[in-house]
Amino acid sequence: MARPRRCRRVCTEPDYSSFAPDGIPCGGRVTLAVEEYEVIRLIDLEKLTHEQCAKQMDISRTTVTEIYESAREKIADCIVNGRPMEISGGSYRLCDGSAVHFCRKKCRRGTGAFPESADAREPGTAPERCPDIAEKGEHVMRIAVTFENGEVFQHFGHTEQFKVYDVENGQITKEQVVDTNGSGHGALAGFLTDMSVDALICGGIGMGAKNALADAGIDLYGGVSGNADEAVKAFLAGNLSYNPDVRCSHHGEGHHHGEGHHGGHCGENKHGCGGNGSCH
Repeated sequence: MARPRRCRRVCTEPDYSSFAPDGIPCGGRVTLAVEEYEVIRLIDLEKLTHEQCAKQMDISRTTVTEIYESAREKIADCIVNGRPMEISGGSYRLCDGSAVHFCRKKCRRGTGAFPESADAREPGTAPERCPDIAEKGEHVMRIAVTFENGEVFQHFGHTEQFKVYDVENGQITKEQVVDTNGSGHGALAGFLTDMSVDALICGGIGMGAKNALADAGIDLYGGVSGNADEAVKAFLAGNLSYNPDVRCSHHGEGHHHGEGHHGGHCGENKHGCGGNGSCH
């Protein structure tokens, strides 16, 4: 009886889900699995050894080598033969923070940890958790803003912090910065719902996230840039400049922020493995 395939642990789903040659594509589309993308990222970009990569992905070194060779062959096929590539599917699960001792990134996922490195904490000590958001009052409006260094962060699916404002009688009564703990894309809508957010101010945002926010009853004001505090003040004064048609697509339209835009693509759910390691 064959052994069941073990779901491979990946840090996050890719930001860019498809690539195409500049010209007329030749041949069919190549599909790179998300775990193949992760191996390429860790070995070729992060410069991890196969052994380090195996520990971070919670698989054997032999499996890493097999995935790596398969991924390199697919990438070469696309480059040499001018074939479009899609990054999708595979047997993987998103990291829940359990790879913090191997990962070289600042990790906010799962535990709320934000160490400079795995060795930054004393052995056996628990990571510091982000502060809980206060319960919202009956007559309070709660506004969240994608936040980074005082500015409106421009990529909703990758925001690491929200600044949350409680408003009563048109006045800001409380402000708090909250870490997202590694949540991304569609999961952020649930994160905002759990905080009882009524309205979101952000830069670019994908259609899937927009739909999730709409389903949650959260009003969206996208395409906003600049200082976060000033954006909220403008919103309360009724003169916030925003783009109701803002979108962040992985099909090449780019990120649209107000009247301007810049290149980039937002990823989306790649249908990997569930949190318990089961594939769906």
